[in-house]
Amino acid sequence: MTTNADEPTTRQRRRTPAGAAVLREDVTEAIRAAVFEELAAVGYARMSIEGIARRAGVGKTAVYRRWRSKLHLVLDVVSAIAVMGLPTPDTGSLEGDLRMLYEVTSRALRHPVASQIIPDLQAEAARNPEIADAMQKALREGQEGVASKILAAAERRGEIGPGMDEDLALDLISGPLYWRAVVIRSPKLPKGYLGALARATTEGLKAL
Repeated sequence: MTTNADEPTTRQRRRTPAGAAVLREDVTEAIRAAVFEELAAVGYARMSIEGIARRAGVGKTAVYRRWRSKLHLVLDVVSAIAVMGLPTPDTGSLEGDLRMLYEVTSRALRHPVASQIIPDLQAEAARNPEIADAMQKALREGQEGVASKILAAAERRGEIGPGMDEDLALDLISGPLYWRAVVIRSPKLPKGYLGALARATTEGLKAL
């Protein structure tokens, strides 16, 4: 007799409290990966639970056990991006840290899947406050956490003074690259752009 991929074994049923669901993590991760692929292929508006399940190699019920709608599924996946975080650079200088941050962020934003998904979700965010909140968390809070650490390290080294307007500083750090990669979607960064951006941002931060 065959069983559903998410159905608990007899041993699991003995250990699990009555009424609790046992969900396989590998199935959950396969569904999350399928969401990114489906968003890139057809966009949010045309995305369906059926398409996600087919791409993940599971039944629709496996998706609905975890999320009650495609909106909640997308919100969960997009919000998860923020907690993944970016590595915090530690080059020993503000300019070096910014250059490394820009290199990592630029590669992430220009990934073929991300470059298709982000603009589509931004369009949906204009119509749906829940998606807008999730996008803000994923695109700003993750990077701002790293940027705050970069600023704190620069202050300890004496490269910038105390009492800086951190919101303004974070906008200065994050804004230009997102403008290039996400808003106007420049197909290719000019040669030396990231290094020039790191130098200019460093000078700007020192002037605040």
